[in-house]
Parts: sequence; C-alpha cells; structure tokens
Amino acid sequence: MGKKRSIISYDKLTIDQKKQILRDFPDGYGNYLTSIMTASGESQEALIWETDEIIYLVKITKAMSKPILDDDDDDFEDVEIEKLADIKEDDLDDESDDDDSYDEPADDSDEDDEDEE
Repeated sequence: MGKKRSIISYDKLTIDQKKQILRDFPDGYGNYLTSIMTASGESQEALIWETDEIIYLVKITKAMSKPILDDDDDDFEDVEIEKLADIKEDDLDDESDDDDSYDEPADDSDEDDEDEE
C-alpha cells in the first residue's frame, strides 16, 4: 500500500513540521514550488513535501512564495557612502606632525637604572 497523501496550508503546519521543511530544503523551497488550480479556478502555489509516512501538498501563500531579497548589505554600503560624503578633502589633508611621536621609542632609561639597584 502507498503512502497517505494530505493537503495542508503552511500556516496549519506544526512548528516541528516547519522545522523539518527547513531541514529538508536548506536552500529554500522556491525552486520546488508547483502551481495548482483551486476549486474556484484560482492558481495556488504548493510544495510537495514527502515524509516517511505522508506525502504532503503544502499550500503556500503568494507572499511566502516570493523570494526574500537580502538588502542588508546594500543598506550598510549606502550608510558608509553617506558618512564618507560628509568628510571634506581639507580634513584629510590637514594632518599635523605632532601625532608622529608614537613612532619614536619611549625613554625608558630612568626605569632601567632603578631596576639594577
């Protein structure tokens, strides 16, 4: 006898089932979606997900089936560019020579004399 088949909405899956889908489709399930026709004649996206006991047809809402774009990197770059635009060229060229003292060795001669005593 074949496996049981079930149609279920993604929203009605248990948390454990949702976690298992994430494990079964670690790179996302966007490429595994199929389009089905509902009884009312509307097109519905669905995922065929097979477990040991059941083959599920998981109905996915249109909002969930759209790919999520990772815009965080773009936003970060925009912020950095805005910060750099605020810096004037005069500020970059106006460096004083007083800050070069960190390159010189510290005068530890007094401390060495105290250690020998």
